[in-house]
Amino acid sequence: MTARQSELIELIKKEVKPALGCTEPIAVALAVAKAIETLEENGFIQNRMGDDFVINIEVSSNILKNAMGVGIPGTGMVGLHIAAALGAVCGKSCYGLEVLRELNEASISRAKEIVKQKTIEVGLAKTAKMLFIKASVSTNTANGDRHQATVIIENDHDKITLVSLNGESLYTANGFIEVKESKSVLDYKLTVEEIYNFITEIPFEDIAFILESRTLNLALAEEGLSGKYGLKVGWAIQKDANKEVFGSDFMSHAMCITAAASDARMAGCTLPAMSNSGSGNQGITVTMPIIAYSQRYAISEEQLARALTLGHLIAIHIKGYLGKLSALCGCVIASTGSSCGIVYLHDGGYDQVCAAIKNMVGNITGMVCDGAKVGCAMKVASGVSGALQAAVLAREGICISENDGIIEKDIEKTIQNLGKIGSLGMQHTDKMILDIMVCK
Repeated sequence: MTARQSELIELIKKEVKPALGCTEPIAVALAVAKAIETLEENGFIQNRMGDDFVINIEVSSNILKNAMGVGIPGTGMVGLHIAAALGAVCGKSCYGLEVLRELNEASISRAKEIVKQKTIEVGLAKTAKMLFIKASVSTNTANGDRHQATVIIENDHDKITLVSLNGESLYTANGFIEVKESKSVLDYKLTVEEIYNFITEIPFEDIAFILESRTLNLALAEEGLSGKYGLKVGWAIQKDANKEVFGSDFMSHAMCITAAASDARMAGCTLPAMSNSGSGNQGITVTMPIIAYSQRYAISEEQLARALTLGHLIAIHIKGYLGKLSALCGCVIASTGSSCGIVYLHDGGYDQVCAAIKNMVGNITGMVCDGAKVGCAMKVASGVSGALQAAVLAREGICISENDGIIEKDIEKTIQNLGKIGSLGMQHTDKMILDIMVCK
C-alpha cells in the first residue's frame, strides 16, 4: 500500500463509522456523557441513575433543525431533551457515535423521569458554526457545593474540542479528545479521477472492512421492512411490488430496501447504521442501492467492496464542499455516490462515473433539508430513483452537457458549484426553514 492509499483509507475510516441514532441528537448525548464522566472522575457524581443534576445545552441552528423531529432509539420520543437525558444516565463517550450502546429499559425510564423534572434546558448558541454543541452539567454535592463540567463539540459530530471542570480547561491523553486540529476533507485534496483510480488499484484486502456497511445497513433495512417504523415507506413499496405502481424490478427493490433502512433509522430503531460524513441516512443512501444490485445480480465480494468504497469516497468528496450540515439534503450527495457505485458494477469507467455525477447534479440539486425526521425516508427513495436514472444514462454515454445550468466540463468545478449552492447560496433558505419549524 502506498502512502497516499494509506491516507485515503484513513479518510474512509474517519468518515464512515457506525452510529446509533440520528447523529445530531446523538452528538448532544455524547457531549453530555463526557460532561457527566468528567464529574464522575472527580468524585462529584456518585450515581448517574440516582443523583440530581441540571443540564444546559446550546446548539447551532442546524443541530437544532436536525434534532427536533427525529426518533431517539428505544424511547418512542423525539428531540434533544431525551437525547441529553440518555447521555447523562447511560452514555459512554468511549463509544463515540454509538454513545448509547448500553441503552436499556432502566436507563430509558430514568431518562424520561429527568425530562419530566424539566432540569434540561436547550437553546440556540451564538455561533456562526454549522455544527456546534455546548453541554454543561451542574450538580450539588452532599455539602451543597456546586460543580459544573462543560464539553464542546465542533465541526464533526464526535470531535470534542473542549472539556472543562468548574471553569478550568482539562486535557486528557486517552486519544478521544483531540487537542490539535484534525484534517478536514478538503485538506485531502481529493479528485474524482484519483478516487476512481484508487478503488480500481487498491488490494481487496485493504478495503474489505467496508463490507461492514452492508452488514449494518442491511440489518436496518430488514428491520424497517417489518412495517413497524416511521412512514413505512420501504414496507409500502414492498407491499406494492406485484401491483401496477412499483412492480418488482431492480429500481423498486433498491428504493424499497433503502427507504426501509431510513424508516427504521429515523423512527428510533436501536440498531446502528454505518454512517457517511456524520449522517446515518447518508451512509444508508450510499450503500443500500449498491447492496440491492448485489442481491439481484451476480457480483463478487471484491466487486461489491470496490463499489461501496467508490460510493463512500464520492459522497465524502462532495460533502467536503458543503460542510457536515447544510440546507441541501444530504440524500442528494449520498445518492450521487451510490449512482457511481452502480456505474462501476455495470463495468463503467471513469468517464461514465463523471457522467453519473453530472446527471445527478443536474437533476435533484434543489432538494432542501427541512430537518431529520421520519419523512426523510421519502427523500431517500427519491434520491435512489435519481441515482439509478443517472447511472443508466451514464452507462449509455448520456451526460448533461456543460451548457446546462451549473454543470461544467470539468467534473471538479461541477462539484464545487454544487458546494457553493448548498453552503453559501442556500444560507437564507436554511434560516427560513428553521424559522418555520420553530414557529409551528
